[in-house]
Amino acid sequence: MSWGWDRIPAVRQARAYERSWFTRDLAAGLVLTGLLAPAGMAYAAAAGLPPVNGLYASIIPLFVYAIFGPSRILVLGPDSSLTPLIAAAVLPAIAVDPSEAVAVAGMLAIIAGLICMVAGLARFGFLAELLSAPVRYGYLHGIAITIIVSQAAKFCGFSVPGESLFQQLQAFVEGLQDGLFNGWALGVGSLCLAIILVLRSVSKKLPATLIAVIVGIVVSVVLDLESHGVPVVGDLPSGIPSPAWPDVDWDDMKRLLGAALGVAFVAFADTSVLSRTMAIRRHETVDNNDELFALGLANIGAGFFHGFPISASSSRTPVAEASGARTQLTGVVSGVALIVIALAAPSIFHHMPDATLAAIVMAAAISLIDIPAMVNLFHVRRSEFALAIAAMLAVAVLGPVTGAVVAVSLSILNFLRLAWKPYTAELARVDGMKGYHDRARHPEGHIIPGLLLYRFDAPLFFANARFFADDLNRRIAARSDPLDCVIITAEPITDVDATAAEMLHDLHSDLTGRGIELRFAELKGTVHERVDRYRSFHGEMPDYTARTTGEAVKAYLRTHDVQWVDWEDRTP
Repeated sequence: MSWGWDRIPAVRQARAYERSWFTRDLAAGLVLTGLLAPAGMAYAAAAGLPPVNGLYASIIPLFVYAIFGPSRILVLGPDSSLTPLIAAAVLPAIAVDPSEAVAVAGMLAIIAGLICMVAGLARFGFLAELLSAPVRYGYLHGIAITIIVSQAAKFCGFSVPGESLFQQLQAFVEGLQDGLFNGWALGVGSLCLAIILVLRSVSKKLPATLIAVIVGIVVSVVLDLESHGVPVVGDLPSGIPSPAWPDVDWDDMKRLLGAALGVAFVAFADTSVLSRTMAIRRHETVDNNDELFALGLANIGAGFFHGFPISASSSRTPVAEASGARTQLTGVVSGVALIVIALAAPSIFHHMPDATLAAIVMAAAISLIDIPAMVNLFHVRRSEFALAIAAMLAVAVLGPVTGAVVAVSLSILNFLRLAWKPYTAELARVDGMKGYHDRARHPEGHIIPGLLLYRFDAPLFFANARFFADDLNRRIAARSDPLDCVIITAEPITDVDATAAEMLHDLHSDLTGRGIELRFAELKGTVHERVDRYRSFHGEMPDYTARTTGEAVKAYLRTHDVQWVDWEDRTP
C-alpha cells in the first residue's frame, strides 16, 4: 500500500478541483457561517460553557477535516447529540470551580479524539454498526428529552443547576415557583423556535437558524429586552486563543475516560451514518476507518483551542449541500469567516437573547425525534419497539453517558438474543414449488418417510449450540414415523466454533446410537473445513455431504427403501 501524498484527502481534492466549483464553495461557505456561529454558541451554552467556546469548537475542526476528512462536503462542529454528554462531564467541574469547565471540556475532546484516532488506525470502523436502528431511535429520543428539559429554564429567562434530568426538572419547577419566570424571554424564545420549525418544514434549503438569530437580535434591540430582565449573550472575547494543553489533573482525566468513550462512540456513529448517506447520494465511497481517524484529529484540534467534543452535523451538512458546496473548501471559507468574526466583530451577537440560543438547541432536539419511525416499529416488531423505549429511558433516567453504554449493550444483547434462539424449520416438499420449504408455513407440504430435513438460520456458536441439539431432538421426537436419517440443510450456517463442534460430535454419536444417520446439505466450504479441523466426526464429516438439498434427498432415496414419488416425477 502506498502512503504518498495522495493518501491525504485534501491533496486528492485539490488535484481534481475544477475552477467552476470555486464560486459555489465560496457562496456555500458564507451561508454556512451564518449557521455555524449561532449554533456553536448555542450548544456551548447548553453544555454549561461560555458561548464563545462554541466558536472555537467550530473553527479548528473545519480546517482539520478539510485536510484529513474523506467526505467532500461533510460539516463538522458542535452537535446536539453530544451536548448532554459534554454537560454531564462539565457540570461536576462547574460545581467545584466554574473556571475549570473549559479545561475539562477541552480534555474530554482530546481524549475522545485519541480514542477515535486509535480506533481508526486499528480498523475499528465497523463499531459504528453496533448501534442498531431501534436502539439509535431510543437513544436519540432520550437525548432530545434531556436537551429540551435542560433548556426549558433558559427558554423562560433563568438558569437552573442539576446534573440529571430529574434534578433539572425539579429546579425548573422551583424556579417557576420562586417567580424567576420572564414572559419577555419566553416570548422571544417561542418566536425564534417557531421560525426555525416553520421554515424547516417549508424547505431545508432556507437558513432557518440564521433568520431566527436575526429576528431575535432585532426584537431584543427594538424592545430593549435587557431592560426587561432578559439575559443576552453580550460581547464575546476578542481574538482566537493560542493552542494549549487543558489544565486538568490526572484524577480528572481518569474520571473523563468513561465519558470520552461515550462521546467517541456517539460522535462516530452520527458521523458515519451521515457520511455514508451523503456518499450514497453523491455516488462516492467513504471508508469508515478514515472517517474515524479524521474525526479524532478534529476533536483533538478542538480540545487544544479551548473547544469541546464535536461530530458531524446533520443540520448544517444538508445546508452546505443545498448551497452548492462541492468540496471541503466550503468549510475552509466558513472557518476563515468565523475567525474574522472573532477578531473584528466580537460584539455582533451582543443583543442576542439567551432564549434564542435555547430555541436553537431545542429545535435541534426536536429534529432528533422521529415519531413515524417509532410508530412503525410498534406495528412491525414489538420487541424492537421495546428496545427503543428501553434505550430512551436509559438515557433519560441514568444520564447520557451511562445511557450510551446501555444503548450499545442493548444492541449487542439483542443480537445475541436473536442468535441464541434463531428461527428453525422442518422442510417439506410442496407440489408445484421448486425446492424444499418451511413445513410450518406450508402445512400442505409432504414429508419424505423416514427423513427429517432440518434448517437452522444462524451460525453455530457457544450461545446456541445446546438450543440446536435440543430443538433437533424435539423435532425428531415429534415425528410419527420412525426416522432413518436427519439432513441438516446448512446453507444459513456461516460458522461453527469449538463449543458447537463438540455439540455436533455428541449429537452424531447420540443419533448413531439410535440408528439415525446424520447428513449435511449445502454446507459452505469454509464451515466444512472448520468442522474437519475440530475433528467433530473423528476427522471427517459424515459420509454424505451433498451440494444441494435435492441431491441429499436423492442420495437418501437411493440407499433406503422408501415409497416416495416426487411431484415432478408423477405422470401427468
